[in-house]
Amino acid sequence: MIDETVTCSRAGCRAQAAWAIRWRNPRIHAVDRRKTWVACDEHVGYLRDFLRARDFPVTVTALEGDPA
Repeated sequence: MIDETVTCSRAGCRAQAAWAIRWRNPRIHAVDRRKTWVACDEHVGYLRDFLRARDFPVTVTALEGDPA
């Protein structure tokens, strides 16, 4: 179950997150290092596109399936 206190990573957004966006900056992160942002339905596309525009490897999964 999603923890209702998890809020979207988009600046200024206070909506409940539903998505996990895993990414890394290949210039500074090792292949096995991933950072995670969380996103609401409204901002998942924006955050994903923001990272992809910088050529960062990105994967998006439902937060419910996120291993804790």
